[in-house]
Amino acid sequence: MKYIDEFRDPALAQQWIVQIHRDAARRHGARPIRLMEFCGGHTHAISRFGLRELLAPAVELRSGPGCPVCVTAAADLDRAIAMADVPGVILATFGDMMRVPGSAGTLYDARGRGADVRIVYSPLDALEIARRHPQQSIVFLGVGFETTAPGMAAALLQAEADGVPNFSLLSLHKLTPPAMRAILEAGEVALDGIIGPGHVSAITGSAAWEFLPREYGIPCAVAGFEPLDILSAIGALVRAVVAGEAAVINTYARGVRPQGNLVAQQLLARAFAVAPADWRGFGVIPDSGLALRQTLAHRDAARLFPIEARPAPQPTGCRCGDVLRGVITPTDCALFRRVCSPRTPVGPCMVSTEGACAAYFQYE
Repeated sequence: MKYIDEFRDPALAQQWIVQIHRDAARRHGARPIRLMEFCGGHTHAISRFGLRELLAPAVELRSGPGCPVCVTAAADLDRAIAMADVPGVILATFGDMMRVPGSAGTLYDARGRGADVRIVYSPLDALEIARRHPQQSIVFLGVGFETTAPGMAAALLQAEADGVPNFSLLSLHKLTPPAMRAILEAGEVALDGIIGPGHVSAITGSAAWEFLPREYGIPCAVAGFEPLDILSAIGALVRAVVAGEAAVINTYARGVRPQGNLVAQQLLARAFAVAPADWRGFGVIPDSGLALRQTLAHRDAARLFPIEARPAPQPTGCRCGDVLRGVITPTDCALFRRVCSPRTPVGPCMVSTEGACAAYFQYE
């Protein structure tokens, strides 16, 4: 199977693991080399294939905020639920968002009391709903990073081209580099290197991470999602840390180019403008969100339905915010497995298929 089996070779994986341990042993220091995998997809792959245990104690892997569902602020989710309760509104979103707890319930709860909330697989599915229901207002709850935002931009521009007036977006899309910058600026966790997100970097380009070595002296290796992809990125980072070198290393060249996907970037530029965004566990991060451009203001659900987003309390004992910032691992949370599980999630890190807590629960 091309590009799958080739990156799951046990013998090659063993060679990488041995080499990583050897290289790490050359570093002088009391603690392991600490790397952060930004992407939730990487977190699940690392857990699924047992890489965390195989690399310990030479390398310590911390999960980052690369789960768009998890970093959605509770106040923003409350606003979406309130919009769903408005008569005449059909709210469409991805399935991951349905069970994420707001301050007073979930979108499933809203649907249970009569709100028209629908799960779709694509923004274009929501646009088709708008075509079929011209007398109702269709609000798409848009959550995602640079990976999914171009699809949302395409749907908005298609609605404009086709003259579909009842299609709007509540944009909770976020940009990843500012969040990485916020983690480093906070100084809560000492990091030696970053495993760059493969899917995001396919859009932004590996050059989007050049600020890490330039401003913080930290190497970054962009990685794919198979075991050998991740091991090669970790191996490159360990070598860079031991050598005292800082650079962006693209170990996922089959999927990522330095300049990224220019067509997708152009779509984003036509539909969105950079804006502040509220991140769970971080607060408001400047220039980390995507708001609709003024030319598309008539499709901005936040303007069409001006519902105040009040500060929402976090669930008692939930430490999702600390997990998202890499300050702790999921097992450091007192609720993990005892109270919080995929069946009875307290926080979004246990809900989402990209959440770190869900990965640790399922695989570790």
